[in-house]
Amino acid sequence: MAEMRLIVAGAGGRMGRTLTRLISETKGAMVVGALEAPTSELLGKDAGVLAGLPANGIKLSADLWAMSEQADGILDFTVPAATIANVAIAAERGLVHVVGTTGLSVSDDAVIKSVTDRAVVVKSGNMSLGVNLLAALVKRAARSLDPSFDVEVLEMHHKAKVDAPSGTALMLGQAAAEGRGIALETHSARGRDGLTGERRDGDIGFASLRGGTAAGDHSVIFAGPHERLILSHHAEDRVLFAHGALKAALWAQGKGPGLYSMFDVLGIGEL
Repeated sequence: MAEMRLIVAGAGGRMGRTLTRLISETKGAMVVGALEAPTSELLGKDAGVLAGLPANGIKLSADLWAMSEQADGILDFTVPAATIANVAIAAERGLVHVVGTTGLSVSDDAVIKSVTDRAVVVKSGNMSLGVNLLAALVKRAARSLDPSFDVEVLEMHHKAKVDAPSGTALMLGQAAAEGRGIALETHSARGRDGLTGERRDGDIGFASLRGGTAAGDHSVIFAGPHERLILSHHAEDRVLFAHGALKAALWAQGKGPGLYSMFDVLGIGEL
């Protein structure tokens, strides 16, 4: 099969630069486009140079329609507004759209889902193998432990992260909710402060820490009578998310339209 021609969205950001480097090192993939916001000061810069590589002749541009003409897929770790703007173009062009953007709303998710009858979308709150296996374990633990075990999700990220809880924390909370057979939207406790009263039975709690350069630490705590079970994952470098996204893109090439997850990519079934 010919090399998969990929566009890196948010190519001037930390994840975008990481993706550009990784693609350059990966057999079967190549960068053909570097997308940035229309207001970015990096427009016109060489994507290779920004990624710490020799110049590759790919200039950062805000014109996704033009650069997608000769592309097969787009790797999208940007912000919700940008991702939603990219959805229609990616679907129209027939691109594999790998979405790693976090902070997406329910309405954003609905927009993404609306194109999957004609487009291939791989979407996950976290692209790492370890985190997706963790989610499967969380779901199984939540299903196996009785309701006397309270569920708390704790996450920590670098000081520049703008959304909370993280997409991964919400993904883990959703896994716990599915294991319990409840709706996360109505059983979620966030931002405790002041005189909160007793913990409500059945809630899944979230706590978010920010500081330093932490790439992403996540723990799910099952706190029962006289014992606690803690399932954790610690990311040491954002390159692991880039590896997962690229794996997802290569896996999705040639697949039929649909909304896929990293569970599909990695072949992780129910535990």
